[in-house]
This record gives sequence, structure tokens and C-alpha cells, in this order.
Amino acid sequence: MVSAGSGLTQAARDYISIVGSSTVYPFATVVAETFGKTSGFKTPKIESTGTGGGFKLFCGGIGVEHPDITNASRAIKKSEVDLCAANGIAEAIEVKIGYDGIAIANSKKTAPLQLSRKDLFLALAKNVPDPKGSEKLVPNPYKTWKDVNSKLPNVAIEVLGPPPTSGTRDAFVELAMEGGCKKFDWIAAIEKKDEKQHKAICQTIREDGAYVEAGENDNLILQKLQANPKALGIFGFNFLDQNIDKVQGSVIDGVAPTFDTIADHSYPISRPLFFYVKKAHVGMIPGIKEYLNEFTSEKAWGDNGYLSDKGLIPLPTAERAEVAQTVKQLIAN
Repeated sequence: MVSAGSGLTQAARDYISIVGSSTVYPFATVVAETFGKTSGFKTPKIESTGTGGGFKLFCGGIGVEHPDITNASRAIKKSEVDLCAANGIAEAIEVKIGYDGIAIANSKKTAPLQLSRKDLFLALAKNVPDPKGSEKLVPNPYKTWKDVNSKLPNVAIEVLGPPPTSGTRDAFVELAMEGGCKKFDWIAAIEKKDEKQHKAICQTIREDGAYVEAGENDNLILQKLQANPKALGIFGFNFLDQNIDKVQGSVIDGVAPTFDTIADHSYPISRPLFFYVKKAHVGMIPGIKEYLNEFTSEKAWGDNGYLSDKGLIPLPTAERAEVAQTVKQLIAN
């Protein structure tokens, strides 16, 4: 256990500092606002830095100049655990809060697309299997969706998505692109021999303009989809749900992104969401325990809680109870 250090005193900062995932940001904001109104503590300050950026700040050290909590749309990586440990953070409490799906959306001015994960891999990977059929990789030659799959429209591939610091990008390349990549048996076989090479093949996005990095700002992607109905955009289901009058989610491997298909895991591009709490700051920065209790209360993250109204897909009841109990035990120590 890490001691809190002389720089961390209760008087030094009287509000919770939160950074991290742009996907978790709207959920954390609603909890923070409710907490600020009802608890007697100040409303936490939240920055949307992206998951990777959040872990970098969070793992920077212990003390009031470092965040107390980081939101994440993927689990913490070993390299981030190591960074935290190197900077004296011996314990970060993981809190799994629910599920989200990744939508591949387009403007409602055009028809919704029926895509497979294989289509997404072939459209967006830097190197793809030789279209002539040999078991070798070639630089991605595909210009239109029809080139990728004759059943798709003859429009240029243009996909607006998040940057490498984003947990949504991490989840997209792992769940969608790698899921499609594994449809090629000879590439799937590489994983047993060389995991690194397999990951590089399946998860490296092309850099010739077909994929456009749009920063951590989902609203920017939305504006561009409205301006160009032929483009596609990648963002979390909750953002799709909030803008369902303007955009629609593509059907992926025969399943549309909906609250129910993400909850039952039939939608193939879905992922858990988390936040991480610095154990050394609990009890030193006022309100952390109470904020955690608010977030993991049934009125917030339950089946009929206010977060499900915002698009969060709740954890199953038994898992929710387990996570809430774990949080209570950890913050009680």
C-alpha cells in the first residue's frame, strides 16, 4: 500500500479530479452533477482526454496535481500498470460500470449499410490478403465499398474515426478489424506462431486517406457525416442513441446496434466500460467514497437507473452487486 505523501492534504484540493475516456465522459458527468447537487461535496471536475491520455495523466503520480479517477473504454494495459507502479501508485481500483457498443454509422439521408467484420477489415487495414487469392499480404488496393464486397454500394471508402489515444479506437481494431481478420484461416494461424505479427496485420489501419482521424470529438464526426452522407463514422452506441434523428448504425454481421443486442452480447462490436480510482487518494481528497457509492447505486447504474436513460447498458444484476460490494470493501479499508 502506498502512503498518501506529504503533498496530499485534505485542504489542498476540495474537489475530485477525473480524466479519461470520451465515451465514459457523459455518464461520469451525469453522476458528478447528481453527486454535486445531492451530497454536500463539490461537483467533480471532469476532462475528456481519451482513454490512453487519461491513463498517462492518472499514472503520473500521487498528489493533488494528479487526477483521482480516470474513465476508460477498455481495461488498463500492462504498460499502464507498470507506469503507475513506477510512479508510486501501488493500487488502482477497477470499477466496471456497464457495456457500450461501437456503432459504424452514416447519415439518415442515405440507406443503412449491412457490413461484416470481414468487410471492415478489408476496407480499413493497411495490408490485406492478395485479392488474387495467394496467401500473402499486399498494400490495401480497395477504393470503394463495392471493391471490398460486390453487394455493397459503389462509393469511396471514407471512415471518420477516433485517434490511437482513444479506447474506442482500441476496441474497434480489436473487436471489428481483428474479428474480420480472423476469417482468413492462414492469418488466424499466424497468431499461434507470432502474436505480435498477427496483431500488426489485423490491427494496423491504412494511412492513405480512407480512414480519417477526427480527434476525440464525436460531435465533429457527426457534423462531417451530415455534410457527407456517403461517409461512415465510428463512435459509441450512447452517442448514436442521442443522435438517432440524424444518424443510423450499420448492421454488423446481421445484427443492428441496439440496447438489447449489446446487453445480450449478440452485437459483435460491444465492450465493457470502466473507471479506475487511485486508492491512495481515497479518504484524502474529500468525496471520493461518496462519489463511488453514487455511481454504483442502483438508482444510477441499475436496470432502470438514470445512466441507462443516457444509453449505458447496465451490467447483469449479479455482476453489479459483486462490483458494488468489491468497491465498498476496498474503500472501507
